[in-house]
Amino acid sequence: MIKDSSTECWNQANINEWINIAQTNDFRMYYIMPYTLEKLGDVKGKHILDLGCGDGGYSRALAHKGAFLTSADCSEDMVGYAKNKAEEEGLRIDHHVINANALNGIQKNYYDLVLCSMMLMDVEDLDGTLKEIHRVLKPKGTVFISILHPCFKGKETAWLKNNGSIQVLISDYHNPEKWVGEIKGMKDPVIYRHRTLSDYVKAFVGNNFKITDMNEPVPTKEQVQKSPRVAWLKKIPMYLFIELEK
Repeated sequence: MIKDSSTECWNQANINEWINIAQTNDFRMYYIMPYTLEKLGDVKGKHILDLGCGDGGYSRALAHKGAFLTSADCSEDMVGYAKNKAEEEGLRIDHHVINANALNGIQKNYYDLVLCSMMLMDVEDLDGTLKEIHRVLKPKGTVFISILHPCFKGKETAWLKNNGSIQVLISDYHNPEKWVGEIKGMKDPVIYRHRTLSDYVKAFVGNNFKITDMNEPVPTKEQVQKSPRVAWLKKIPMYLFIELEK
């Protein structure tokens, strides 16, 4: 394992706190995950790499739909949890504790799809990670990405409640850097990274990917009914979804 700051951060995180957040967070459960699974469509028979799998929730959902899953994460504890849950549900998923920028032991030109759900903005080595994703994808393979929206959720950005509505204040967008922040419900701080939208696009193009789609989905009526916070996204996007092709 490469001991970069991202790897060290997530290996120090309290796994029970993080899993509780991952499995109860309204943005993930009612907005990000349903949208992702809907966009991926029929995955039966496809070989999928869930990169930065965390608790393995996406891997299990996709495996239940008939896909062949490989789950990878830099956190040994996260992978251990994901592996146990897959076994409990009778699913055959190949699990790896591995760095995103060094997918050692994973063969090239193998996967139909690489899923990067809310992880690409966390990696220290974005360029190296994209090179590895490109290597393991089949020709014409797809990458499905979700990230914090770099235009509306960066280091110098604040989401403020104001008379029942939300205002987003941005004081600095053009100076990407990492910072230590908090996730509500976790005692240990985590490392965040801000990259501009053009940084992402240049990294994708520079690693020979074609951008095939980009979305800032407006929550549905049903999603809004499940969570008042999700309703904030009807006016300002907090998340960005990107699709690439090799």
